[in-house]
Amino acid sequence: MKKFVLAFTAMLFASLTSAQTFDHSHAALTTLLKKHVVIIDGGKSSKVKYAELKKDQPQLKTYLDSLSGVKESDFNTWTKPQQMAFLINAYNGFTLELILQNYPVKSIKDIGGVFDDRWKRKFFKLFGQDSYLNKIEHDTLRKPGVYNEVRVHYAVNCASIGCPALREEAYVADRLDKQLEEQATRFLSDRSRNRYVNGKLEVSMIFNWFKEDWASGYKGFDGKTSAIASREDYFARYAKLLADSPADQQVIADKKAAISHPEYDWNLNGTN
Repeated sequence: MKKFVLAFTAMLFASLTSAQTFDHSHAALTTLLKKHVVIIDGGKSSKVKYAELKKDQPQLKTYLDSLSGVKESDFNTWTKPQQMAFLINAYNGFTLELILQNYPVKSIKDIGGVFDDRWKRKFFKLFGQDSYLNKIEHDTLRKPGVYNEVRVHYAVNCASIGCPALREEAYVADRLDKQLEEQATRFLSDRSRNRYVNGKLEVSMIFNWFKEDWASGYKGFDGKTSAIASREDYFARYAKLLADSPADQQVIADKKAAISHPEYDWNLNGTN
């Protein structure tokens, strides 16, 4: 009996230690991003120095191993901001790793093929199971009733020019709301991907691919944001970012703007 108690105590201590020692500041990822992500156009977009990052691939791998080492039972005890930051950073970190494993490459879509979807490729472990990028994004972050946060689309990065910018720092729980809102502002202000021209609101394909997320009634992970009823409702809130003239802004604010979607640029978001 005494041996059992000692063994149980040791296991409990190890579990608590594991949960407490995970670095929720994600400092290792921030170090790599600050070094290899180049902010352009006033922060509205970014590019990655993949050739240089390739030299630091061992450091990236060490960070990713720390994510893979987290137990699901520990993850489930975290706050929602901690969970979201972890998952977003995991998606972005493993996407960088996928590019580096195949670098040089012109587009993430050049990786794999019909029977080897790069977003469904099980090339890493999470919570003790073989995992893949789509599982993080669609099966977890976007799962209805879990986080209910449309701004996650501005945070996860698909290593493509058409995607919202890869942030130059890791996401962290205590600043997550601020970081997500800044990402939204950056992306919606980017006239190369979102703009009001010729009487139409031309916005990124992500607003078409994930249309249901903007018609879901989501209030965000903190439950404080006003519910989103539609894309038009959402764009109305950001009318001043999407158009330059007051008249055009009013059309968007009145939810009368016709919506279209320019072709998505899948070219790699890398520097020359």
